[in-house]
Amino acid sequence: MTTVAAKLDEMGKPAWIALIILGFIVWWPLGLATLAYSIWSRRMGCGNYRGFNWGQAGRYMGTPWHPSSGNRAFDEYRAETLRRLEDEQREFREFLERLRMAKDKAEFDQFMADRRNRSADAPPQS
Repeated sequence: MTTVAAKLDEMGKPAWIALIILGFIVWWPLGLATLAYSIWSRRMGCGNYRGFNWGQAGRYMGTPWHPSSGNRAFDEYRAETLRRLEDEQREFREFLERLRMAKDKAEFDQFMADRRNRSADAPPQS
């Protein structure tokens, strides 16, 4: 098995994908086993966390996590700066929402005024 895996590794990911598809075509448990092996052995790059930014992951999950720099004064400064920036971002989003609402209201008011003018200008139907 290792010689087959070594040959497929030389050919790259497309060879693994072709083997998985062929396994599903021949007999679905064989394809499933090949898929599981390629993921478990990390041949397809799955589960590769090298270079993964855990600070960004925390931000996506709603809990920002920042590794300590070793200097508490700097860590407090960084935390306060990030908190201030997040507040500014929230305030800016609220401002944009109010701006959109005002624009929508102005467009709607213009539509209603045009509609009233159009119905007033229209001749009465008999």
